[in-house]
Amino acid sequence: MVSGESQQAELLVDFIISLDGYASADDWPGLWGLGGPEYMSWLEQQSDRDYSILMGADTYRLMSGFAAESEEGFEEMTARSKIVISSTLEEPLSWANTRLVAGDAAEAVRALKDEGVSMSTVGSLSLCRALLKAGLVDRFRVVVFPVITGSTGRERIYDGYPDVSLRLVESRTLDGRLQLLEYVPTVLTEPPGSDKPMFSPVEDDA
Repeated sequence: MVSGESQQAELLVDFIISLDGYASADDWPGLWGLGGPEYMSWLEQQSDRDYSILMGADTYRLMSGFAAESEEGFEEMTARSKIVISSTLEEPLSWANTRLVAGDAAEAVRALKDEGVSMSTVGSLSLCRALLKAGLVDRFRVVVFPVITGSTGRERIYDGYPDVSLRLVESRTLDGRLQLLEYVPTVLTEPPGSDKPMFSPVEDDA
């Protein structure tokens, strides 16, 4: 939880991204080859490790497949409580400690928060986008990896997002190269303070 805020249920959207906003890239190693010891230690010490993991159907299929193959690093995720929002999957789900919730994602997450369930997302780009648009995201956290994957990047994080104001509540540098940025988001109905852009970027003349 952010210091000074009430201890109520919250939703944390959590992404790792390239500098140009991609979630992954073709033919690059995991974590773009830059996951150092300080970052790995931070992953193990996060205060939200007791939160339920929230994901959509595609992410569930991917992650549960990795877990079923006993890939290293999935033991902790298997042990944690997980919630999958999907209208295509059917119970029982094979991955241990997983709860299936059908119906509208925003309504489902709102009800879960009312029940006192705190959640943090993994992957699930379209689900996270829908929940942000619905005003249900309490914290938005990204770890920015110092790469630009303009030619090979896949899964652009912010396409389709509304305008959002971000209040910075934490920032850290990990392993001397990764930027951890944590925000409280506010979805905007219009740009603040002006009905005109600050500037209009143009291409250099040939």
